[in-house]
Amino acid sequence: MAALKYAGLEDTDSEEELPPGWEERTTKDGWVYYANHLEEKTQWEHPKSGKRKRVAGGLPYGWEQETDENGQVYFVDHINKRTTYLDPRLAFTVEDNPVKPTTRQKYDGNSTAMEILQGRDLSGKVVIITGANSGIGFETAKSLALHGAYVILACRNTSRGNDAVQRILVEWHKAKVEAMTLDLASLQSVQNFAEAFKSKNVPLHILICNAAVFGAPWCLTEDGLEATFQVNHLGHFYLVQLLEDVLCRSSPARVVVVSSESHRFTEIKDSSGKLDFSLLSPSKKEYWAMLAYNRSKLCNILFSNELNRRLSPHGVTSNSVHPGNMIYSSIHRNWWVYTLLFTLARPFTKSMVRKDFSRQYSTA
Repeated sequence: MAALKYAGLEDTDSEEELPPGWEERTTKDGWVYYANHLEEKTQWEHPKSGKRKRVAGGLPYGWEQETDENGQVYFVDHINKRTTYLDPRLAFTVEDNPVKPTTRQKYDGNSTAMEILQGRDLSGKVVIITGANSGIGFETAKSLALHGAYVILACRNTSRGNDAVQRILVEWHKAKVEAMTLDLASLQSVQNFAEAFKSKNVPLHILICNAAVFGAPWCLTEDGLEATFQVNHLGHFYLVQLLEDVLCRSSPARVVVVSSESHRFTEIKDSSGKLDFSLLSPSKKEYWAMLAYNRSKLCNILFSNELNRRLSPHGVTSNSVHPGNMIYSSIHRNWWVYTLLFTLARPFTKSMVRKDFSRQYSTA
């Protein structure tokens, strides 16, 4: 106790509390050190506990690390528009030799993309997301862009795509985002998009096939196919085929196909067990919007599984995902009955945006 008193440490209640005149700082690579302003010296060990520490994970959403003219690290909070020399991660430090963490990190139905991507640096990664101007696609695009990825929003409506780009840039002016025109209801448009992307001479690390229509009335595309089948499945199938060589050259890369749990409530085989092509692009007389959607989602899964089997030896993986039941987005817009059902279910389903704004696909 005498030694503690002499060192000026007796007034603190916890071994983690710093004595008067001491300050906790971090290096650029995340190691914690301690500055004694009274004696004008620094040390790696905590002045009370003697422990060495480092910060855990990356910076919180909206924060950025910079260095001043003297080489001192400081932090910029873009959300609240302020700067500080205090590392916001100091509340989450770990000891120099921590217990090895479990290999499987667990998330639940309330986890957001921003939380899952916390601490990941996606700089240098190139991502294409279809249908990224709204809903799940937009939230995914924003989350990846805010973590450093170069994200291309592939949208049917160019104006809305550009608006989505601006909304992301408002959150982080350094985000690398771009909108490109892609109409999955036109195979020519899909081809044009692929050619325009290839002309950029950039890699492709992540392709997220997200765009979809739900509950749409029967109509034929310019290619003579039922629209739900072409937009939800065939357009994406063709897009992946056109970009397959770029994906393989960019390995490790991945394809993510957004499907749905509703794929379970349909069948695409005839009575003999063979694929019934008439069910994929039905006539107006045989068309039911919900069944058409379910069949397209089943095609998504079958396609993703086979794509993974063929391309995984080349460093390209493919996964199909179920985003959650009846997430409230604009997908229900085609019929007021669907809008009513989604509205009634909204309090009990996952939300894309949290009220506290501490929100939100992990990469190859």
